[in-house]
Amino acid sequence: MAEMNELLEKLRIRELLDKYCDGVNQRDSELWGSTWSQNAVWEIPHLDIKNEGKENIINIWTEAMKGYPFVHMIAQPGYIKINGNKAEMRSYTIETAVLTDGQELRPCGQYDDICILEDGEWKFAKRSFTNLYGE
Repeated sequence: MAEMNELLEKLRIRELLDKYCDGVNQRDSELWGSTWSQNAVWEIPHLDIKNEGKENIINIWTEAMKGYPFVHMIAQPGYIKINGNKAEMRSYTIETAVLTDGQELRPCGQYDDICILEDGEWKFAKRSFTNLYGE
């Protein structure tokens, strides 16, 4: 039974990742924002970027999306490890984005995540992005 519960929780975390991508693809800040915990951290270490707090993260993302008339994101988890109400996940992304000047970007990246149960739902407490290839 414990294995079935762990499998169910991994599926719920996978659904969190899918919801995040759907929010990006639909350009839906409410949907995308619902994936973050209240005290979340979103960072891109190679660019020395670190944003803290759900509202701040949503505001930054909403502004940034204005520079991309088109974005499509797909993500696949590499692993999910659950320890009680906390989980670690590594996922890989493939994105296509178009800038306002028409330039096309196709980054492939890796997210290293900490997820937590908040009000009964899995949320991202920390997302750390590494660009693996492309711009």
